[in-house]
Amino acid sequence: MTKPKVASDWLAGCAGCHMSFLDMDERIIELLKLVDLRSTPITDLKEPDEEGVDVGILEGGITNTYNEEVAIKMRERCKILVALGDCAVFGGVPAMRNFPGAEEALKRAYIETESTDESGMIPNDPELSTPVHVRPVSDVVKVDVFLPGCAPSADAIFYVLSELAQGRMPKVDGEFNNWH
Repeated sequence: MTKPKVASDWLAGCAGCHMSFLDMDERIIELLKLVDLRSTPITDLKEPDEEGVDVGILEGGITNTYNEEVAIKMRERCKILVALGDCAVFGGVPAMRNFPGAEEALKRAYIETESTDESGMIPNDPELSTPVHVRPVSDVVKVDVFLPGCAPSADAIFYVLSELAQGRMPKVDGEFNNWH
């Protein structure tokens, strides 16, 4: 039997969820006996296989058109999509800019900070193309498994990936809030 292929990527977030993944420590070896880990921010491969993967994992919220493209590509190339962490599930900390709006948030970040000198300006860069609101992944593509947490514990991530690797849909509920 071939091992299921797993790919991950991160959108607008802090990479804490992938750090929590690494916190599995030696259990990563157990997990690698069950899955074929393909593209991730922590491997050399950076895009999911063109022929597809079994499980796709996205960390981070949707803050720009590039994030949308990454989410759409991952959804097209995976059978099961996992939204990993509060940013992917709810919008998380990046969604805090939704309250004042993108323009005010950029103004505060690039012009009004205490450490900004008189030359401060909002960069004119297409990478800063921001939609009006930061959105969770499920606002852009269909998500099959939601694993909240900031960041989800290594135990919770191991459980979800182990279940998926064995062909079972994980049961994610409030119990994860008690896992440390």
